[in-house]
Amino acid sequence: MAKNYWGFSLFYLALGLMLNLSQQASLFKRDFYTAGVVEFKPSNELSDNLAGYLEIIHSQNATSTDIIVFPESTLNSAGSTTFVPNPEDQISPCLSDPNATYYEEFLVTLSCAARNASKYIVINLTEKQKCEDVPEDTRPCASNGLNVFNTNVVFDRQGVVVSRYRKVHLYGEPKNSTFLPELSTFETDFGVTFGHFICFDILFYTPAHQLIVEQGITDFVYPAMWFSQLPFLTAVQIQLGWSYANNVNLLAAGASDPIVGNSGSGIYHGRSGSLRSVMRQESGERSIYVARVPKYRTKRRMKRDLNRQVATSSSFNIKRDYLENFTSEELQIDAGKTGNLSQNLCHGGFCCHFDLAWRSLRKPARNTSHYSYRVGIYEGWRNEKRLDVNYIRNCGVFTCSGDSIDDCGQLLPDLQRPLVTFTHLEIRVTYPQSWVFLLFPDTLLDNLLPLEPKQFEWSQKRISEESHQVRLALRKSLEVKHLLTFGIYGNYYNNECTYGVGTAEEQLECGYKNPKI
Repeated sequence: MAKNYWGFSLFYLALGLMLNLSQQASLFKRDFYTAGVVEFKPSNELSDNLAGYLEIIHSQNATSTDIIVFPESTLNSAGSTTFVPNPEDQISPCLSDPNATYYEEFLVTLSCAARNASKYIVINLTEKQKCEDVPEDTRPCASNGLNVFNTNVVFDRQGVVVSRYRKVHLYGEPKNSTFLPELSTFETDFGVTFGHFICFDILFYTPAHQLIVEQGITDFVYPAMWFSQLPFLTAVQIQLGWSYANNVNLLAAGASDPIVGNSGSGIYHGRSGSLRSVMRQESGERSIYVARVPKYRTKRRMKRDLNRQVATSSSFNIKRDYLENFTSEELQIDAGKTGNLSQNLCHGGFCCHFDLAWRSLRKPARNTSHYSYRVGIYEGWRNEKRLDVNYIRNCGVFTCSGDSIDDCGQLLPDLQRPLVTFTHLEIRVTYPQSWVFLLFPDTLLDNLLPLEPKQFEWSQKRISEESHQVRLALRKSLEVKHLLTFGIYGNYYNNECTYGVGTAEEQLECGYKNPKI
């Protein structure tokens, strides 16, 4: 009898292993994976946030997902930090520390949730680490002997911590950065290798762009608590632009609290644009947005399930760029008439050419708010105080609420019927070559969602050793109302080895044969 028992046990164990291997092979061969990104409004209570995470993980909407990404800073805080396993140790807190004697209970609980749901789960948390564990870091340590990081943690389907990433570019946060920047990736059983970074990191070469250039990563998880800024840096606007320019998949999960300026989540498939995108304007939410994401090893086109909201008003607390540093000119739009503009505009030695045409629909009603428009251009360092900075070369059309540049970059509280329809929008720019840089279309409508790739034309051609010709245009036969921004964002990171920058000797060292003096 005992012999039969063990025989049956071994048979079912072998059968289960074969089924599991078969399922993994099927996932690997499939030409898509199913992803969920979470738009999540946090509370001040860890227990409430954890309950919200668990509800989403086990929800009906999440059933089909292979991977779920949660936003930045929506789980715990500095008062409830936790140690995080080193991914090299392949530790499952659920199994190794079920009583939460070393790791905090919420980390153990989420490890178990990933295991029970059999999903890859990406969370962002406030992590603690003993300073003595990194003896190579000779910087001063806090009096309690701990470093505190803004950290992504990835659980696999067994609840094992398979990846960890600590934020490089802190956004005014009272936390530590690592001694050296981390480049973090993880492999999955469905045949996709992901890189990850956090929020403000998206504007810098390391680690986001570096993972593409140096490791060829095509898929990214991106937790964020983004504070949107008009006219060029609202959340979904920057997410789509970054994914489009790099032609990569981006799973972006955003904190959801419009009153303080947070919202914006989406799933993006490179040059195809948004598979899902959401930008809350009135109130935050706790929801998962799911899409099938095509793998880059196939050419199959997937049906896109767009989630685009149309706003009638907004209470979104939005930041403003330093537009007073721009060279700009107001468009002269006469009520009830058509108009056009064909003009070069320069800021120092950087110039953009604008070709615009519009139709004014009506006169504004009395005592109502409405937008006017300017064309603007800027070359220089972004000058947000006490933050890491990057060098930009931007030009675009953007809205204003009055005649002065000081009135630009603001979201009006009551959105009226549009006064202007643009019938033609085209910007042409010659950008300098550089060691590394990123150019992307940067557009926005008044529902705080960008134009999709099918609505615009984009080209970037290297025309010489020293320069690139870039063109962004509204697609022919299309017209656009409700426009807030139509521009090109040129991110030159630290502006290192940019043609025309520095002495002739420095340019020769960068490899330019004909330095620009």
